[in-house]
Amino acid sequence: MTARIRPATPADAASINAIYNHYVRTSTCTWHLTEETLEGRVKWLKARTAAHPVLVIESNGQILGWGSLSTYNTRQGWAKTVEDSIFIHHAHHNKGLGKLLLAELLERATTLGHQSVIARISGEQAPSIRLHTSLGFTQAGLLKAVGQKFNQDLDCVYMLKSLRKSQP
Repeated sequence: MTARIRPATPADAASINAIYNHYVRTSTCTWHLTEETLEGRVKWLKARTAAHPVLVIESNGQILGWGSLSTYNTRQGWAKTVEDSIFIHHAHHNKGLGKLLLAELLERATTLGHQSVIARISGEQAPSIRLHTSLGFTQAGLLKAVGQKFNQDLDCVYMLKSLRKSQP
């Protein structure tokens, strides 16, 4: 399968939303409890800035997944720290698409001058933890039983990747 990564456009909102809402309904990889509306997704896409891109990965015109860099904290001192999100269509897992997408997000984060990327991952989401570890993220914290979905308590694993160049 040949996959291409490109910036998301408003025309991608329905596909992005369908992928995301699948996980709202079925998974703890997002802690949202209610599905996002298409109107809300379009508004979210339009509000993005150059420093916080949304990318899609596609093959033969079909969106297979998406990822984004988002503001981690709105206080100015956090401006060079972003949070990543990666969502791959459930029918396309284990094909390396998440790794391609996250690697591209990290490359763009570096080019944009960000210094750190944070991932907040639900503790039982081992594939996401492995994905981030494979690209150099390290566990930076664990918050026990801070979330709840499907009547279960959820841990939050914080993972961190520094994009700073090593000092000589």
